[in-house]
Amino acid sequence: MIIYLIRHTTPSIPKGTCYGQTDIELSHTFAEEAAILAKFIPPLSFKVYSSPLQRCKLLAKKLFPDVPTQYIPELMEINCGQWEMKFWDDIPKEELNTWMFDFVNCPFPNGESYIQFHERISKCFQHITSNPNYPLAIITHGGVIRSILSYLTQTPLQKSFEIFNIPYGCIIQLTLQNNQSSWQYCYNPQPTQTEQHRPA
Repeated sequence: MIIYLIRHTTPSIPKGTCYGQTDIELSHTFAEEAAILAKFIPPLSFKVYSSPLQRCKLLAKKLFPDVPTQYIPELMEINCGQWEMKFWDDIPKEELNTWMFDFVNCPFPNGESYIQFHERISKCFQHITSNPNYPLAIITHGGVIRSILSYLTQTPLQKSFEIFNIPYGCIIQLTLQNNQSSWQYCYNPQPTQTEQHRPA
């Protein structure tokens, strides 16, 4: 089974913003970035799945205009709860320190923990890969792809950020065969600026 994991392109959002399930728009560079990604998608008869958030939905329509896409809420990014759209540097330190001490098990206020998110993604991935007769394309978010790779490689979640580099527009090819998996980058763009997932 061949699976292409595709992260959405650059969003239109200030650096240092905490965001997950907010339905933010894409950067003005979307068309240019999508045209580059299209060069790395082989001409296969894909079944296409996507997060319903517009930063993924628009890319799915651009890359697979003639393929019906299934939009699955479980493929959305982690729910950051009350911290959605706040600058990391503006979050009260006492709240932030508690979360950073154990971000795997400690949920965002009124949101998800990383382990809850991982369980959601793992179940969704198991479901959509239950029929191995088709190559799949999954257009989703950095956290989702990182969680899928952690699930397949049994990587501890607390190490997943340092092990898996998933920039905007990244494409990863997975191969699943005989209960084993392998993965490789098809396209791993070098970002113009680093993302910020914690206070500066």
